[in-house]
Amino acid sequence: MADPLDALRQALARQSGASSDFELNPGAVLPEGRKLRAAGVLVPLIAGPQGLELILTKRSSALRHHPGQIAFPGGKQDEGDADVVAAALREAREEIGLNSDQVTLLGTLPTHETVTSFLMTPVVGLISGPFTPVAEPGEVEEVFRVPFSHVTDPAKFSIQFRRWRGQRRHYFTVPYGPYYIWGATARILRGLADRMTT
Repeated sequence: MADPLDALRQALARQSGASSDFELNPGAVLPEGRKLRAAGVLVPLIAGPQGLELILTKRSSALRHHPGQIAFPGGKQDEGDADVVAAALREAREEIGLNSDQVTLLGTLPTHETVTSFLMTPVVGLISGPFTPVAEPGEVEEVFRVPFSHVTDPAKFSIQFRRWRGQRRHYFTVPYGPYYIWGATARILRGLADRMTT
């Protein structure tokens, strides 16, 4: 059986284009004069009982942006951040208590534009040593793990839709147990799954 980390490194070396929340909705009209805010999200991987596992969060329902959704730890780049990679590591430290020294950076995935005008850069990192997440109560409702093999299998994904601002909006989903992984998180993972199987 192929080493998932080796396959991941090969996938990260492949080229692919940026993605967006609008790509499954070609009739969507983008806001005029919109300004995209840079953001970094960490795609944190760790060895676990089910092999290589991905750590995800369930966002607090009290948040302004994407309340209650499944997400990577991360957020907008602040003035004190050197770049989006630094932003992703800082946010992971704040949101789930992950020490940056435990993270080996493997690479980045193409940017993803969200409907809330963020330009997210996914930063892939491997966690070393023991890690017990500590959820930041104001932002994170839950921290959980998903087998990496699940979120890199294109057959696990589907395209669904719902009404949003009076329009039918299509999006990717990759559900796992009680967790409905959809939207930007699922789209980024689908892009990675496509790279892994190319």
